[in-house]
Amino acid sequence: MNDRPGKSPSGNGPDLRKESGAIAVSLSQPTGLVLSAIPPNDSGNSSRILAQQCRKPVSRGNGKREFILSKDARFTVLRDDVHHIVSESYFYKTEPYYTILNHETEGRKVQPSSGAVLDAYVVPVCLERSRLAGIPVCEWGISQGYVPLPAIIYGLNYFATSSDYFVVHDTARAKEAIGHITNKGKYPFCYQKIAEDAEICSCPAIFGKTVESGASVAQIAGEVYRLFALPLVRMNMVRTGSGFALSSLSPMPYSKLSDGERSLLLAYLKHQEFL
Repeated sequence: MNDRPGKSPSGNGPDLRKESGAIAVSLSQPTGLVLSAIPPNDSGNSSRILAQQCRKPVSRGNGKREFILSKDARFTVLRDDVHHIVSESYFYKTEPYYTILNHETEGRKVQPSSGAVLDAYVVPVCLERSRLAGIPVCEWGISQGYVPLPAIIYGLNYFATSSDYFVVHDTARAKEAIGHITNKGKYPFCYQKIAEDAEICSCPAIFGKTVESGASVAQIAGEVYRLFALPLVRMNMVRTGSGFALSSLSPMPYSKLSDGERSLLLAYLKHQEFL
């Protein structure tokens, strides 16, 4: 059993101990970039790729370019006058976020929007928007002490990320985890009650598509893309007997993509496949 917080989990998550109940916890208070710019009035229908990478694309002998999925590499795919920003992460005040914001302030069409990326990484906002759009989501609540058991809990402070969560099964572990994510009671947290036989899993979504994930997960990926338009994202989900429910959306490192997922992403970057 691994009770450590989930850091960008892949495949199956930690096993769930069969415990139930609820508790109330009382806590004390107290690079160099290569950028090709396209004029805002360039509205041609042809597909183009603007590579914004830490390293230049490698030129091959046949004249084609290989796009290097190195850490923090950013790409802008232009299709039908819409700039699609591809990145591992879209956190607030990062270069991908400011790239999106710059396109918006200069009047260019861009996906995802700055508002969408902010909403996608705040777990309660993400789940409520998803629920209203008809996407199955985990039941959730916001608390400063109470948590049902077993449960998944996420921090909601400024430094919290949706990549980090705790799965808790007993009072002692819950108190420890809540103390960590709330800075000893200074901030609230989000909890999600899970069934005793639930399984936590994750799946990358690439422009709303998945690789060998099954029909139900693929459908959720498509709906998530239509809602948030994130070209690359990790969907954290809870599997139950009746299907899957979205738990959160989090960044997806290139290094964690499978060979098939990497090939799918590169197909979009090279315009071999698109929406």
